[in-house]
Amino acid sequence: MADKPTVALGIDIGGSGIKGAPVDLVTGEFLEDRVKIATPAKSTPEAVAEVVGQIAKQFLSTLPADAPIGVTIPGIVRHGVVKSAANIDKSWMNCAGEKLFSETLGRHVHLVNDADAAGVGELRYGAAKGRDGLIILTTLGTGIGSALLYDGVLIPNAELGHIELSGYDAESRAAASAKEREGLSYEIWATQRLQPYYTFLEFLFSPDLFVVGGGVSRKPDKFLPLLKLETPIIPATLKNAAGIIGAAALAAD
Repeated sequence: MADKPTVALGIDIGGSGIKGAPVDLVTGEFLEDRVKIATPAKSTPEAVAEVVGQIAKQFLSTLPADAPIGVTIPGIVRHGVVKSAANIDKSWMNCAGEKLFSETLGRHVHLVNDADAAGVGELRYGAAKGRDGLIILTTLGTGIGSALLYDGVLIPNAELGHIELSGYDAESRAAASAKEREGLSYEIWATQRLQPYYTFLEFLFSPDLFVVGGGVSRKPDKFLPLLKLETPIIPATLKNAAGIIGAAALAAD
């Protein structure tokens, strides 16, 4: 059996920026400074693939010829095909994204949902490292991304931001964007929006740990202590690097 790779390239596609870096798979650290390029205004598959190619080109000459490449996408990915499109052009729907990126780069690319990648990053190198059982990562941002991990195994494409609560799509009221849009205080947001959401997830899944990511996780003391849950809930630690690191790790798998 071949040795498991120790280096991989991770590229994270977001609504505003596409960023990538080579990752040390032992430590989870970047081996070179991250490169970021703005997401094309019309973020079609072809336009995004071109930018991914530009980022990859900056690193591939310095990496082993067989270094795995992982790319995230803000959408459901089933067998390499994109099945939803959040914050990217709707022409991504039913696009064979893994095949497109592999053809663009001239080598195999592993495509994964962005929240799944962040979850794996936090599990292996971040806040959830060393934790067993069922871990639910949620990213509170424009929407709510989510990842389910059980004893180190990713259960892909868990769209827990779209659970219906009181007749609403949960993320429409509990995401960080709802807090900003409605001018909610941290206290109101935590007690009236996040509390029902996490209580419901707790009831449905009986998890062993919640990990909370997204930009708002930089200020965990302002809202996490206000939540009353049986399940421990902690902030993510990898911040914007989680997607790149998780994509690289999953590609190496």
